Amino acid sequence: MQKRLTWYEAVADCERRGEPYVLVTVLGVTGSVPREPASKMVVTGEHSHDTIGGGHLEYRIIARARERLAARDYTCEMAHFPLGASLGQCCGGSVAVLLEGHAGGDGRLVVFGAGHVAKSLITIMGELPWQITWVDSRADSFPDELPVNVRRHHTDDPMGDAAALAEGAHVVILTHNHQLDFDLCRTLLDAGGAASIGLIGSDTKADRFRQRLAHRGYSETQIDGIRCPIGRRDVPGKRPMEVAVSISAELLSLAAEVTDKPARRGLSWSNLKTLMREDAEAATASNPKREH
Repeated sequence: MQKRLTWYEAVADCERRGEPYVLVTVLGVTGSVPREPASKMVVTGEHSHDTIGGGHLEYRIIARARERLAARDYTCEMAHFPLGASLGQCCGGSVAVLLEGHAGGDGRLVVFGAGHVAKSLITIMGELPWQITWVDSRADSFPDELPVNVRRHHTDDPMGDAAALAEGAHVVILTHNHQLDFDLCRTLLDAGGAASIGLIGSDTKADRFRQRLAHRGYSETQIDGIRCPIGRRDVPGKRPMEVAVSISAELLSLAAEVTDKPARRGLSWSNLKTLMREDAEAATASNPKREH
């Protein structure tokens, strides 16, 4: 059973494990309400921690937060809720809330294969705020204990699971089987949803895979999307940990690539004015004497 955490314990836990979450804060209230301003709760894809008052209000906000998480929308949103018949709550007041989306980490990583290099890679990446899925068909290849940000995915069909697991994530292919490597490359290219694809191997393996993929009808642009040999060329060494250091450095570089940011970020002034107007209207409705 999942332990219920306070909101600040949940934030620390999500950040440590690299799990996306939404922090919900009560910004302002009018009239009779279940919780006061500054009350907070944390919503993840599967759990919620702490409370902003329960009831249908909380149910609606959790649902909205999970819609944002499913869409990987980590922006901020303000919302206003009158506690009337529509929410099945008879308090008679109103609540304004802020939903802050957090990616929870620097990136998402899927590692196919649980060999020596993969184990060394997990040792390094397990110390970083990444959300990691580790995939292999051999259950006995995984260590007994894993870092808190690593999820074991034991499957007899890595290719069948690959597209869904890799959607929006960086992928590293380190399996024990060249044919499986090739089939995974094809599956991921067909799906097209991975943030990046890296494949362990020599220059000879890279050339052979390029030829085979071209023969299968993949374009040069698609094939160029697979980095092989994976890792930074300026990090020498062939020991598993040295290769893992090279791969980790490359992943960190990919995650740190600067993208163009919109000129307007966070909450806009128009959003703030709208919320303040709705709050004032709610206050007037609950206490008509204030008009005089």
